[in-house]
Amino acid sequence: MLRAKDNVQIICGREYVYMKVDDIETVTVLGAGTMGHGIAEVAALGGYEVRLRDVKEEIVQDGYEEIEWSLGKLADNDIISEDEREAAAGAITPLVDLETAAEGTDVVIEAIIENMEIKKDVYQELEKVAPDEAIFASNTSSLSITELSEVTDRPRQFCGMHFFNPPVQMDLVEVINGEHTDEETTDVIADLAEEMGKSSVHVRKDEPGFIVNRILVPLMNEACWLVEDDVATIEEVDSTTAYDLGLPMGAFELGDQIGNDVILHVLEYLHEVLGGAYEPSPFLEETVEAERHGKKTGVGFYEYEDGPGAEYPPDAGRDVVADRLLAVMANETGKLLEKDIAPAADIDEAVKLGGGFPDGPAKMADNAGLEALVETLENAYDETGHARYEISAGLADAAGEGGFHDSDDEDESVEFETIRLDYPGQNVGQIVLDRSHQMNTVTPEMVEEVDVALDQLEADEDVRAVLITGAGEQAFSAGADAVGMASSANPIDAIELARAGQETWGRLESTAMPVVAGIDGYTLGGGMELAACADLRVASERSTFGQPEHDLGILPGWGGTQRLKHLIGESRAKEIIFTTDHYDAETMERYGFVNELVQKDELEKRALELAENLAAGPPLAQEATKRAFLAGRGDMDAGLEVEAQSFGHLIGTDDFLEGVSKMQSDEDPEFEGK
Repeated sequence: MLRAKDNVQIICGREYVYMKVDDIETVTVLGAGTMGHGIAEVAALGGYEVRLRDVKEEIVQDGYEEIEWSLGKLADNDIISEDEREAAAGAITPLVDLETAAEGTDVVIEAIIENMEIKKDVYQELEKVAPDEAIFASNTSSLSITELSEVTDRPRQFCGMHFFNPPVQMDLVEVINGEHTDEETTDVIADLAEEMGKSSVHVRKDEPGFIVNRILVPLMNEACWLVEDDVATIEEVDSTTAYDLGLPMGAFELGDQIGNDVILHVLEYLHEVLGGAYEPSPFLEETVEAERHGKKTGVGFYEYEDGPGAEYPPDAGRDVVADRLLAVMANETGKLLEKDIAPAADIDEAVKLGGGFPDGPAKMADNAGLEALVETLENAYDETGHARYEISAGLADAAGEGGFHDSDDEDESVEFETIRLDYPGQNVGQIVLDRSHQMNTVTPEMVEEVDVALDQLEADEDVRAVLITGAGEQAFSAGADAVGMASSANPIDAIELARAGQETWGRLESTAMPVVAGIDGYTLGGGMELAACADLRVASERSTFGQPEHDLGILPGWGGTQRLKHLIGESRAKEIIFTTDHYDAETMERYGFVNELVQKDELEKRALELAENLAAGPPLAQEATKRAFLAGRGDMDAGLEVEAQSFGHLIGTDDFLEGVSKMQSDEDPEFEGK
């Protein structure tokens, strides 16, 4: 492939050709195991030609068959079309010969065994056959990018590209700088991750464990130390982790999912490179020595083949466990900040995406209070003298400044230009789209302001339901400000705007609070996509709905092609999008989009009444119900599992006891979210 001359730089006598993401056509994936074949599938779905290479024919064929199975499942669940399935499968070529796999490739993503010496050997062979301009990217979860790059002749074109398991489902990719990596390299790999449909977080320096594993692995090690030191039992730790801290699962359950041998391997590397603070717990070592690796071996901390699996009570949590785990995560966050690995916001984003945390470790630590966590570490150090409790300079500095993040004063001083934020009723926060002179059409600024408003509402403990309405007499929202967007049309900017709208509108679905849309007047395009993300929709009888994007030669870009079909079925969704017709409120009620129709003069009162009723409901059950609905969209089994886990959790809550106590009385239960 020919490269543009302005992409060529001469550095120390060597010519470097820096490609842009649009130059990338072919991606080679080394390693056809779980991560390798998953990355190859993601790259193929992103539209790239993919060479999948491993050392043995049977290994690479097994990997390809796993890809075919996965693509088939995605198609069966209507996540991709049959044409997309066939195209992705056809874009992947299984290979054994390294020279053939590397010939003419643009990017090589290495995903082989997590062993430094084996990886070095592969890179030395790869260097001999890969094009000079090709970028090398390692999927290592913890090994040094710098050390790997130094066995090649292209350390400037070498970086980390760490996917999470399973790559098809997990959104995060950590893009890691080595000591020699050029900015152009990490920029194009971050762009490549975005083209593959992933969210990238930039790890600025080559620090062992990068971001996510530097938080998760010490967390799991600390869980083991708590058991080793007889501070708590496995069940108490997992109950605290899952139910008190609100993490996706217990720490020991997570270890069994990932593989306890994998956790120990990362810890041993961290211990070797970073010192005594990462000494593996003897309890973890003994577990791995006994080949209790977790689900993959049928037994780990829990019994899976001959037992019930990860079961622990929802009410066995202990404050000492929560304090210790939060303190360790806060300390690791401080170490990352101290070394300028990433800012607090990026650390939080990475751990939320890569670990499934509801909040990032910096935000969780701020909420718990850094001074209290510092005291927890000091007490633990006095008791044990262990290096893992030595307070990092980054944590000490943040505690002195009042937190990892800026104070809430910043949020309180926000002045909105395109929306209003009101508090019209008991425990209800209201977002009013406030461009009535333009029929509340959506601008990029409005998307940003809705996002900030949701941050404020979620941070307000008095708000337990959200109401969204439009200002003026004409429209809820007549869609995107197409004229304004066309005046500065740029494909790259348009993609980013689509993603921003998708993410912000999607927050209405994922927020713990129930959301009501009070709809009056025109509800078109992006406005209809916004309304589709509410949990319930109350509309005036005069309202009009539609997705007119095809009339402009574009398609709905803020979730309309995906979310509408879940509300009214794919056939009706296609009808609305392809015809670009306007639909009256009665028709949309019949289709199932509108939950309730009212007269225009009753809309405001009825929408607020419904929001107040939901705000009085059980917050924990409402949040869990929304999670179960979302989890089951693409995979019913996943939704059922969330439902079962949540049911078990809720049985042990004060809210359940409150509901039961009022069953035989005329009093309404007073739920407190406990």
